[in-house]
Amino acid sequence: MRKRGQEPEKENNERWLITYSDLITLLLIFFVVMYTLSKVDANKYHAIASSLAKTMGGSQSIMESGGPSMVPGASESKELDTAMEQIEQQKMEKIKKQIQEYVDKNGLSGKVTVAIEERGVVVSFQDVVLFPLGVADLVPHSQGIVDKVGAILSQTPNYIRVEGHTDNLPIQTNKFPSNWELSLARSASVVHRLINFSHIPPDRLSATGYGEYRPRRANDSDANRQQNRRVDIIVLRTKYQEVEPEAMQEINTLSPTSKKE
Repeated sequence: MRKRGQEPEKENNERWLITYSDLITLLLIFFVVMYTLSKVDANKYHAIASSLAKTMGGSQSIMESGGPSMVPGASESKELDTAMEQIEQQKMEKIKKQIQEYVDKNGLSGKVTVAIEERGVVVSFQDVVLFPLGVADLVPHSQGIVDKVGAILSQTPNYIRVEGHTDNLPIQTNKFPSNWELSLARSASVVHRLINFSHIPPDRLSATGYGEYRPRRANDSDANRQQNRRVDIIVLRTKYQEVEPEAMQEINTLSPTSKKE
C-alpha cells in the first residue's frame, strides 16, 4: 500500500498577535512612566536643587540657570518663585515707605535710617534714640518710637531679627562685663517691647548681640563711633526663613518622660 505523505503544517496566521501584545505592553509602560514624571513635585525639586547648590558651595545652581528644565513643572515653579519674590519686594517697599514717613514726620531723620537690603528691610536706630550711654533699658520716649515701628511690622508675617551693636570703647560694669552683654541686652529689650506692646508673636522674633565686631565705619572718631552704636531691626525675606531653626511641635507629647504611668 502506498503510504500517505505527511500533511503540511498549517500556517499560523495569528503570530502577529504576539508582536501586537508586546507593543501594547511597551506603550502602556511608556505612558505610566510619563504620567509619573508629570506628577513630580516641582517645588520639592526646586528646594532640593537649591539645597544641593548651597551644600556644594556653588553661587548659582546650574539647574536654575541652564535654560529650560527637562523636568515637567520646574520651569513653572521658577516663574512662580519669581512672581512671589516680586510680591514680597512690593511688601518690603511698602514697609519701608510707612516707616520712612513716620521717621520724617517725627524729625528722626539722621538718627533712624530705613533701607532695603538683600536680607530684607533694615531699620537702624542710633543708640541715642533708644538708650542712654551704657544703658540697656528703653527710656519712655524711645518706647513710643519702638511701639510705632512695631505697629507697622506687626502687619507682616515675616521673621524679625533685632541686632545690637556697640563701638569699640570697652565697658566693664557689674551688669555688663563687655560690649557683648550690652549689645545683646539692648536687642533683648527691644524684642520684649515688640512682644508686649506691639503683640508680635515671639516665635517670629530673635535677639542678637554683635558687640563691637560688626561696625559700619572705622572706630577712629567720635562721629564714626556714634554711627556704630546702634540697634537694627531686620524684616527678613522669606527665603532667609529656610535657615531659621523651626520649633519642635508637641514636644511634651513626644517626650517619653512626659507620659503618665
